[in-house]
Amino acid sequence: MKKKIAIIGSGIAGLTFAGLLKKNSNFEFIIYEKENNLNLDEGFGIQLSINSISILNKIGFSQLNKNEKYNPSKLDFYSIDFNKICDLDLTFFNSTNEKYTTLKRSTLVNFLKENLLSDSIIFSKKVNKVVEVNEKINIYFTDGSSDKVDYLVVSDGVFSNTKSVIENKIFQPEYYGAIAIRSQIRMQDISIFNSDNISLIMGSGAHLILYPVNRSKEFNLVCIIRKKMKSKEDIKTILKNTIFKENKDLENFFKGNLKSWLIYTSNKPIKSIYKNIFYIGDAFYTFPPTMAQGASQAIESANEIFDLIKSNHSDIENKYFKNRKEKTNLINKRSKFNYFGFHISNKILKILRDKILKILVKNKKFINSYLGKIYK
Repeated sequence: MKKKIAIIGSGIAGLTFAGLLKKNSNFEFIIYEKENNLNLDEGFGIQLSINSISILNKIGFSQLNKNEKYNPSKLDFYSIDFNKICDLDLTFFNSTNEKYTTLKRSTLVNFLKENLLSDSIIFSKKVNKVVEVNEKINIYFTDGSSDKVDYLVVSDGVFSNTKSVIENKIFQPEYYGAIAIRSQIRMQDISIFNSDNISLIMGSGAHLILYPVNRSKEFNLVCIIRKKMKSKEDIKTILKNTIFKENKDLENFFKGNLKSWLIYTSNKPIKSIYKNIFYIGDAFYTFPPTMAQGASQAIESANEIFDLIKSNHSDIENKYFKNRKEKTNLINKRSKFNYFGFHISNKILKILRDKILKILVKNKKFINSYLGKIYK
């Protein structure tokens, strides 16, 4: 008899997990999504390191139209006044079929969705209560409907209300003391940069990252600014009072439509009180945005829980939580260190940072240690 699995949330983690399940005929699954449709925000770019590409290739990602994604070869480091410091070779961990990749989030979500049957996702479903009976998980929704499954996998993001419902405890993410501002940018506006690469521009208490999201060279721009938000502030005013003061030429980067959001991170990973309920993606842990691992870790966590369920591991919950927590702690430490390094404001420390960066990016042993433990 097939095992039945319910997935809460149709983000990257949930859709990846569903795609892996679809490849295995031993499972029946359904995705429950609280929204009315999939979030296909066109302008949102994401980066995928090879640890996630190898997983996506299991469900056909290598067949995605090459024009809809991009494989940058380097990460270029710049000071806020556009002076290039050094570059990091992103192809170091690449293989023939697994390459560091950038693309639109909507492109990836569409790919994952198209791999599923049309009735795999049920929208407008909010979890009201979860009860375990005879090793089965009974899910009750706010619309009065219910379902009974063998496993429940929760992937409804950083603001996961489902986690609070299941654990009967309020979980709230923590404000990271920073704001993200995003825009789409044209190639002619960044002619001073190498359009084949990812560019990281480091300022005082802020950094910018821009990269192509397809072969048409559409660019995603995200600016992270340390900011204690006490009330709603105008985005242009925030930019004017921060990075524009350091380099007025940055105004050319923010002429288009701007979108901003406060950056939140998780407090700490938690293990469910139920042995057949698991959290993946941002519902497990939300990282600071300075290792570009959000999407890749969502995909990786989906694959980890899939492998354990598929192999009918004797202690899925503890094995999954132990492995995921170790990886999460490693990435979190790296992310916080990067956040500090990218935002240094002291002039002497900036000079020292830049000198150290020039040495480290060429040190293969260091790169293999700092990134290899994450990318492999």
